[in-house]
Amino acid sequence: MPVSHAPPDISPMSKNDPAPGNDPAEEPVGAPATPSSETPPGAGAPLEALTSDGTPGGHGVLRSVPRWLRRTVGPVLLLVLWQVSSSTGLLSPDALASPGTIARAAGDLIADGTLPGAMGVSLRRVAVGLLLGGTIGITLALVSGLSRLGEDLVDATVQMLRTVPWVGLIPLFIIWLGIGEAPKVALIALGVAFHLYLNVYAGIRGVDEQLIEAGQSLGLGRWGLIRHVVLPGALPGAMTGLRYSLATAWLALVFGESINADAGIGFLMNQAREFFRTDVIVVCLVVYAFLGLLADAVVRTLERLLLQWRPTFKGQ
Repeated sequence: MPVSHAPPDISPMSKNDPAPGNDPAEEPVGAPATPSSETPPGAGAPLEALTSDGTPGGHGVLRSVPRWLRRTVGPVLLLVLWQVSSSTGLLSPDALASPGTIARAAGDLIADGTLPGAMGVSLRRVAVGLLLGGTIGITLALVSGLSRLGEDLVDATVQMLRTVPWVGLIPLFIIWLGIGEAPKVALIALGVAFHLYLNVYAGIRGVDEQLIEAGQSLGLGRWGLIRHVVLPGALPGAMTGLRYSLATAWLALVFGESINADAGIGFLMNQAREFFRTDVIVVCLVVYAFLGLLADAVVRTLERLLLQWRPTFKGQ
């Protein structure tokens, strides 16, 4: 018997006809719309307020606080914890003086002129060592970086010497230069020279070869390329080397002023160690840190002035 393949008799429904039981006329006026099952997750959730730079409002509140104030939160919390530990007896004054005691010791050292005089002596030593070591390091880096012959003659020797712990040379400096100012300055200059040499040399050799070819196509000679292409390209590396050199200079100063010093911040620390004056020792350490931050701020200012042509990422 023939089988009929005709579809069952279903009356067509227009796409505009409402589904049974969902007649809009039957819904009460003002009732909230029921989200459809096809609505993406979170579509009905309230949107979080965004700031003008596209960040959530909470972060915008934090960003509105000045940066200098945000950067002081950590040190202030550390000082509060330190003072509370000292006041409650958790931290013995023989092990470490309280912030209040250290502040009074600093006031006394400033009032009698001891601390300013020591800072002046230490700053002079760092300045002379930085000038001497920087001149040597940059000169060797230029000779080695700009010439293959100079690299063959200089680089291997410098790379060999920089692996020698420069602090271990103190006994030799005392034998060669005595116990005056010369070994202290030489120790600072040695640490500074290696950092500047490595970074300036790397900056010179890191200049893009295409920039050299572009300068040659514009008719620049060898000295023109060095002045207008190579040295500006090596300047970021030189600034990095200067920052490392300043940090090394303060570290070398601590060791250098332990060589029979009769003035300077290191001399104050040695005296305080003999009398178990932890407050004076901490004052000297804070002075070292302050001078290091001040030197770093000077280098940052130089970077902003000398590297305005180089756009860099500054964080978000």
